[in-house]
Amino acid sequence: MRKQAMAWSIQLALMGVAATAGAQAPAASGVQQLDTVQVTGSRIPRAQVEGPAPVTVITAEQIQASGFTSVPDVLRSMSQNGGETQSQQSSSGADFSPGAQQVDLRGLGPNHTLVLVNGRRIADFPMPFQGRSNFTDVSNIPIGMIERIEVLTGSASAIYGSDAIAGVVNFILKKHVDGTTVDVRMGTATEGGADSFDISLASGFDAGRFSAVYSLELQSQTPLWAYERSQQDSTLDAPTESARAARRAYLRTDYNDDYLDPGQATCDALAGQNRGSTQYAERPRYGFYCGSDRSIGYGTILSKRRGVNGYASLNYAFDNGTQWFADVQMGYHDIALMRDVTQWGRMAADGNEDGYFYNQATDQVEFWQRQFSPEEMGGLRNGMIRSTQKTFSVTTGFKGSLGPNWDYEASLSHSQYQSSIRWPQIIASKANALFLGEQLGEYTDDDDNVFPVFNADPARLYRPLSRSEYDSIAAKTTYTPKSRTDTAALTLTNGELFELPGGKAGFAATAEFGNQSYALNPDPLATGYYYYSWKDSDGHGSRNRWATAAELRLPLHDTLNVSVAGRYDQYRYSGNSIGKATWSGGIEWRPIDSLLVRGSYGTAFRAPDLHYVYAGPGNDETSNNDYYACQLDGADDCSDYEENLIRTREGNRKLDPETSTSWSAGFVWSPAVGLDLSVDWFDIDMRDQVQDMDVGTILRDEAACRLGGADANSPTCVDAISRVTRTSDGRLYGVHVNPINIARETTQGIDVGVRYRLTTGIGDFILSGNHTWVKTHDFQQFDGDVVEDKFAVNSGFDIPRTKTSASITWENDAWSATLYGSRLGKLPTYDSYDESFDPESGDSPWIGATYRYNVSVQYRVDDHSRLSLSVVNVGNKMPPKDATYTSYPYYDVSWFDTVGRTINLQYTHKFGGTAL
Repeated sequence: MRKQAMAWSIQLALMGVAATAGAQAPAASGVQQLDTVQVTGSRIPRAQVEGPAPVTVITAEQIQASGFTSVPDVLRSMSQNGGETQSQQSSSGADFSPGAQQVDLRGLGPNHTLVLVNGRRIADFPMPFQGRSNFTDVSNIPIGMIERIEVLTGSASAIYGSDAIAGVVNFILKKHVDGTTVDVRMGTATEGGADSFDISLASGFDAGRFSAVYSLELQSQTPLWAYERSQQDSTLDAPTESARAARRAYLRTDYNDDYLDPGQATCDALAGQNRGSTQYAERPRYGFYCGSDRSIGYGTILSKRRGVNGYASLNYAFDNGTQWFADVQMGYHDIALMRDVTQWGRMAADGNEDGYFYNQATDQVEFWQRQFSPEEMGGLRNGMIRSTQKTFSVTTGFKGSLGPNWDYEASLSHSQYQSSIRWPQIIASKANALFLGEQLGEYTDDDDNVFPVFNADPARLYRPLSRSEYDSIAAKTTYTPKSRTDTAALTLTNGELFELPGGKAGFAATAEFGNQSYALNPDPLATGYYYYSWKDSDGHGSRNRWATAAELRLPLHDTLNVSVAGRYDQYRYSGNSIGKATWSGGIEWRPIDSLLVRGSYGTAFRAPDLHYVYAGPGNDETSNNDYYACQLDGADDCSDYEENLIRTREGNRKLDPETSTSWSAGFVWSPAVGLDLSVDWFDIDMRDQVQDMDVGTILRDEAACRLGGADANSPTCVDAISRVTRTSDGRLYGVHVNPINIARETTQGIDVGVRYRLTTGIGDFILSGNHTWVKTHDFQQFDGDVVEDKFAVNSGFDIPRTKTSASITWENDAWSATLYGSRLGKLPTYDSYDESFDPESGDSPWIGATYRYNVSVQYRVDDHSRLSLSVVNVGNKMPPKDATYTSYPYYDVSWFDTVGRTINLQYTHKFGGTAL
């Protein structure tokens, strides 16, 4: 059995448990000796396949057999990864963290999952998730260099420190190669587009005492545009008649928001815009305008990506047994994506975007709005968001022995992530002048409302811009964000500390000193009211930390092992000093050779996120329903009360650390040769979790508090009313949010894993599966508030209760084939997510469970070459229909996309070394 067999697990990528053979065959043939290695969840080297807490392991072979071509796709398949994250066409991702993707174990938020590479922390993505919290980007981790991925769910702060509340994802890169292996992969979608190319090289050498492993990977992904998929290329794809109205490319309204009819001839003159789709259109109850049903499809489903990753692991052995080691990673990626075309509406110098003005040319109060066509912009690619990402990590140090049974490792590590991100923008003042001319004063109406005065000929609005005119009002706002983390660490281990009835006790101790920093480095103009509908905040800061930890493994009996760990971390920043002690314990009981009963308990914490602490004041434009106005009018459908508003935000330097407790209990059972089953219960209880306030929740609370639906003196009501800003005539203007320590979030459920290997005359069959069922996931905003069930109808949350994955593999000599399937449990419809579902409607508040299948076939041409073909989403399944999802793209982009079936062909060749 190879050394990495230590990582084999009873979960998704389970590859077998050697201990089962003891109950099924003579010891001489059934039990195999394992080398001691370090596994995620413990720093003590050990030779047990399973431990007190379940660890899911996905090997490189499993990744290839399942058909996955990117790290985010691999992690998304995990049943424990149950959170709602950003997809490549997420508007929030495009606005705040273009090109980055996350992992969200247990649905507790990406910032609560600790991501490691070779057991080391790496720098966060330098821009915040949804403009709020820092997180680790997993999209740049090279899939071709991965040996295995180890995932531990549950609190692990006693081992790893802050951030490991929901769990740990540890990417183990290749450190042992013989010969030189070249992998070439090409992929495309059968519906068209989405072409990809990947080539990687892995090699190494030994030169006396010096050895090295190195690899290089080149990646290329062409963009997939929304207009290339019939399910989201037009507003006509919307599920309701009212939502099928053409997009408002040119719009004039009066003060009552009734559309001012431009006339058929005006729109006919614009018919060449938006690729010939601009037309005279009507929106029921509002009126006529010039619009396009096709301009909605100008975004990208998959981003364009060109990248290179490099990795090297170096070692030098001294005469006294000491080793010098160094791991170096580098990455360079160019990413381009499109969220939407640029647009304009009048924005005042103080940032007010209500847009109304008195027009002398027509003697009335008006509102003007424009969306710029690809023809005006100089093509869609001129409107793409472009990001250049540079990553670099290095760890170096020495390891060796200090005496009998004592080993040490002393290391220094540095990791940084630097980007240059360019967003296309419209300069507000220049666009105002181009369309409206010079302001001529102010006008006050009979209700004492004050409006700026312009003499604006409506023909200015309905005239397409030349390229030079567009360029005169357009610009790119460029950010150069950077994040960094540095750590000095010393670890001592002793696998034979003292003798106990069950064997030798193991011990590990660690001391760490570190510093972490980030800086957004925004365009200075973006922090003022310079660009239309864009006022951002700066953010920069750093903190120091130190920690000590110890871990003890006690084999109390041949059948009973107990492990305990404790750690103390202290963070210092801006005059604050936050210290936190955490501990964990685990038990393993083997009443018979084929059965392991296990349990674990641990506490965890997360120091306040740097961006939660240091975010400067800023705002952005968003939209939401004015629930107060809706309920005041007695309306049934609050979607008709959707308003643009300003969301303001800034950090909070008085945040407390988040804390949690976590426990698990379960068993691993091998009742027959080749059959393994694991069942584990998990329970995580988070306290003082940091989150930004949600705009929709604030507005719903405000309505209830003002109209008597809630106690106006409750903490929630006092807070909500103070956060909402309205104009003198009661119109919704803005909502202020900031990070706060909420009271509590809890989740509990069951993970089940199974694996069965059957040997037959026509080859070996391997069946494996993994299933997660979440019993409860509750959220409470403030002490004293009602506890919200995230799975309830109208909860406002979008997570599945169940996720399942399973595969069956056939192996016979040179051939192997795998059928992989995944099931995503039911999700709320948009109405239920929007908390507007009517239980008396007779409709279902749920989207039914969805299934996806991948197929792969591998043929070993000879001992040193292999050909692989994989088909992802073999059934070409598209997102499920949701009659209430009237917002583009008319389906839930957090969980689905319209890429469809993709085919990947891969050739692997090994020069020298042992057989593949």
